[in-house]
Amino acid sequence: MIGSHPMRIGILQRVLPAYRVPLFDILAEKYGGNVSVFAGAPRKREALLKGGVLRSAQYWQGTNRHLFNGPFYVCWQSGLFKWLKSWRPQVLVMEANPRYLRSPAAVRWMRRCGGKVIGWGLGAPEMTEICSGLRTYFRTRFIRRFDALITYSRVGAQEYAALGLPVEKIFIAPNAAAKKPVDPMPERSRKYRGGRPVVVFVGRLQERKRVDTLIRACAEQSPGQQPLLWIIGDGPQRPPLEALANEIYPYAEFLGAQHGDDLANYLRLADLFVLPGTGGLAVQEAMSYGLPVIVGVADGTQGDLVRAENGWQLADDSVEALRDAIRDALVDIQSLREKGKESYRIVSQEINLEKMAAVFSRVIDMMMEA
Repeated sequence: MIGSHPMRIGILQRVLPAYRVPLFDILAEKYGGNVSVFAGAPRKREALLKGGVLRSAQYWQGTNRHLFNGPFYVCWQSGLFKWLKSWRPQVLVMEANPRYLRSPAAVRWMRRCGGKVIGWGLGAPEMTEICSGLRTYFRTRFIRRFDALITYSRVGAQEYAALGLPVEKIFIAPNAAAKKPVDPMPERSRKYRGGRPVVVFVGRLQERKRVDTLIRACAEQSPGQQPLLWIIGDGPQRPPLEALANEIYPYAEFLGAQHGDDLANYLRLADLFVLPGTGGLAVQEAMSYGLPVIVGVADGTQGDLVRAENGWQLADDSVEALRDAIRDALVDIQSLREKGKESYRIVSQEINLEKMAAVFSRVIDMMMEA
């Protein structure tokens, strides 16, 4: 039985992106190194930053077999049961995604061995694609098997509860990829530096980030209010985006990928952070430098991070919606600075990597004591 072995925690992931490494290492440090992560490689076309190395947690390399695409995508993870039988976790934390075909069998294995299973997921929005009824049925059956479930937001918690999971089994750990800031918030004046505000975007330049919409929204500002636009990042969309900027917005500057102190210097000098598309890991980092933020229509996970007090969530993905939000943000510099202060407070006190890890630890401890 698992109970006869030293306490061990397993974390089952499809892939191991670099931004998740700090979370798993924090958990491993809390549990004396008794944390093992199983994950495979992403698909070649996925823009996931790899290269993070686990320092405190252990790592088991699996083999992912990616099948089909779109609503029919599924993943078969080879080597999973070899890892389970070798590691023998008392508690297994796994992604709450029935597309990973070996996951239900992993839950059954844990049950036979007397272990506990914690699900971890974004949420369960209503499906509208082909075969949505059948997919919802299998997802509901899968979700109800967990002893507890951790989600990123209140929206996600409501969606899981709607599937029939008892609310006392659902816990919210706001998504975070950075620790709480240790430096004081940068001081910004009550006037724009050089008389022109600076809007900054940070992220991979790919279509889903919708940087083209940002360029067009800046170009549609009145001539006296057009900001400098710093586009930080690289990717396949950079050439067409540069061509668009050359055509309609000369105040756009492409700065390439920036990291560490170089990125920090740009964020200290900016006035407003904008992420018009999907993603969002850079939002928290921008907030740690006291920046108000504008974010696009997302999946609900940003609802707790971006509020009226520190920024704007766009109602739709149109150029007009983003244009109006940028105009409203920049026209009142005093209000903009106050929103920046609230951004800093949120990531300092409410939403950061330490807070996220604390929720995971609390749920794991509850499972160990049950």
